[in-house]
Amino acid sequence: MKNSKAIIFDLGGVILNIDYQLTITTFNELGVENADLFYSKKVQNPIFDKIETGEISANSFLEELQKQTTNASIKEVENAWNAMLLDLPQNRLDCIKKLKNNYKIFLLSNTNEIHIKAFRKKIGEQQWEAFSSLFDKMYLSHQIGFRKPGKEAFQIILEENKLKPNEVFFIDDSPQHIEAAKKLGIHCHYLVEGVEICSLF
Repeated sequence: MKNSKAIIFDLGGVILNIDYQLTITTFNELGVENADLFYSKKVQNPIFDKIETGEISANSFLEELQKQTTNASIKEVENAWNAMLLDLPQNRLDCIKKLKNNYKIFLLSNTNEIHIKAFRKKIGEQQWEAFSSLFDKMYLSHQIGFRKPGKEAFQIILEENKLKPNEVFFIDDSPQHIEAAKKLGIHCHYLVEGVEICSLF
């Protein structure tokens, strides 16, 4: 951290609490076969990559998911997809706010327009504005067209902000994302479940 000029945070599982199992369980209830193989933190159907890089629209994505169910409505499918989104602890936001005094702060998230819309609605527009203002810039995969662990997702931050890899500290809860960042020379911390980001600083 000593030579770092910038910190890149992941969103889900690092700042925002999420539970993939809630979405998997709800998919199961809607009749999706082997939902745990269809979608999980480590393995997922290519359709999830496409929504996360903005290659397909939200409607096309939900319609494709609907085909995997027995007879679910689009709204039920959307609710199942959003079921994983939980709370946004204030202490983490306070921690990031303090770090802004000494570092450039970025968000790099593999996400999609459906989750961001639901997240904004869940916390309200006022808190969304406050959340967004914590970061010098938010890099959301569906907007930038790249997702982790692809090197392009990291390189776009380095290049746009004229940062060298060894000046950056990256925090994520997915080992494959950490490995990809390390290969570029970025300093990393793999956040294990149950550990608070505040404890790192």
